[in-house]
Amino acid sequence: MLALYIHWPFCVAKCPYCDFNSHVRAAVDQARWRAALLADLAHEAARTTGPLSSIFFGGGTPSLMPPETVAALIAAAEQAWGFAPGIEITLEANPSSVEAARFADLATAGVNRVSLGLQALDDAALRFLGRAHDLAEGLAALDVAQRVFSRVSFDLIYARPGQGAADWEAELRRALGFGTEHLSLYQLTIEPGTRFATEAAAGRLSLPDEDEAATLFEATRAIMAAAGLPAYEVSNHARPGAESRHNLTYWRYGDYAGIGPGAHGRRGGQATQRHRKPENWLSAIDRRGDGLESETALTPEERAREALVMGLRLAEGVDLAKVAALDGGTLGEVVDEAAIRLLAREGLVARDGERLRATEAGMLVLNAVIAAVAR
Repeated sequence: MLALYIHWPFCVAKCPYCDFNSHVRAAVDQARWRAALLADLAHEAARTTGPLSSIFFGGGTPSLMPPETVAALIAAAEQAWGFAPGIEITLEANPSSVEAARFADLATAGVNRVSLGLQALDDAALRFLGRAHDLAEGLAALDVAQRVFSRVSFDLIYARPGQGAADWEAELRRALGFGTEHLSLYQLTIEPGTRFATEAAAGRLSLPDEDEAATLFEATRAIMAAAGLPAYEVSNHARPGAESRHNLTYWRYGDYAGIGPGAHGRRGGQATQRHRKPENWLSAIDRRGDGLESETALTPEERAREALVMGLRLAEGVDLAKVAALDGGTLGEVVDEAAIRLLAREGLVARDGERLRATEAGMLVLNAVIAAVAR
């Protein structure tokens, strides 16, 4: 089966996470954009086979896409590939009143799951994170989403400056009280070139140290497991059966088509990349009917390494036989067997036949585990 990612690049206001000022638009030629996205979709449909297991609308502010555009893309996808039973159709949304007002129309268009960027249950934290919504507006949007969509997820960011273990545990228990079956819980990290990186370099931003962050991570996993939403991926928690089908395609190294500005894809051993800047993507569509910037054949070693790195993020781990098949039947080029044996003795990984997974202790230092295992 195949997954489809649709990237909508536009925001209504500049946010600290947006890479391009050009993504902010007062007005968009919706008819032109709908036609361009449909053309990009048709290009991928001619090169892949279905059925589709999931569709994900992501990017800038996809919840501000016209519902008729969403409906047209869903209909075209179904006609091109067919839908697997129970297809998951997710749309990312900011929890604002403007976007919440569109939820019912988006559900009518075919969206059955929403992922809300709530990010914190505290007004001061939301201001620090640069969010446009306050807590009251965010919770109102969550309420609307839960009434309109059959499945709802939201995310929170923890390990924020000044946030102690008791503060985070209280916030997390409050989040669980809203009754969603999926939560994405991310530790705040400092990415180069961001406002946070500038603040940290100037000594104006103090994050929890490694031991404090580890305590928060362990508490998060314990609380979520006890509530019946165990971690199925390092940062994602769900009731059994409520996992994100779309994201599991990525982590299990399945094929997915990516359309729209900046969208990545993986199909048939090729990595696809769309033009990132909206104007360049549109120009490519006008010239030849697709928005591709590059289409690169991955080597067997590259594919195997990607599958290994993605799979180790999952609680279920990765099937080393599948990794070996991608690498032509051998693991030696991409997997360090000696490192696996050492990590197993240290209690950081467990191996059951051909399946390798990080243990709870290993998840705490997952980047180091991956670096050791992957050649």
